[in-house]
Amino acid sequence: MFVGVCQVELLLHDSASLKDKRFVLSSVKTKIQNKFNVSIAEVGHNELWQRALLGLATVTNEQKLIDQTYNRILEFLYQEDRLEVLKHQIEIY
Repeated sequence: MFVGVCQVELLLHDSASLKDKRFVLSSVKTKIQNKFNVSIAEVGHNELWQRALLGLATVTNEQKLIDQTYNRILEFLYQEDRLEVLKHQIEIY
C-alpha cells in the first residue's frame, strides 16, 4: 500500500476578499475531487485573500499511480486561469 500526500501553494490574483477566494477554491476542489478521486482540503493561509495552501491525499497499491495522478492534477492547476501555482511538494509513503 502506498499513500501519496501533496501540498500545493496557490496565488489567486483576482481575489479581493475571502468570499472571492472561497468561491474559486470551492470550484477547483470540487473539480479535482470529481475528476481525480482524491481527498483535498485547504490546509493553510486560511485568512489570506490571495494565497491558499491545498493538501491532497490518495491511497493506492502502486506508486506509479500516485505519480500519474498528482502530475495530472498539477497540469490541471497550471491550466486554471484563476490561480497560479507557486510551489508544490509530493511525498509518498
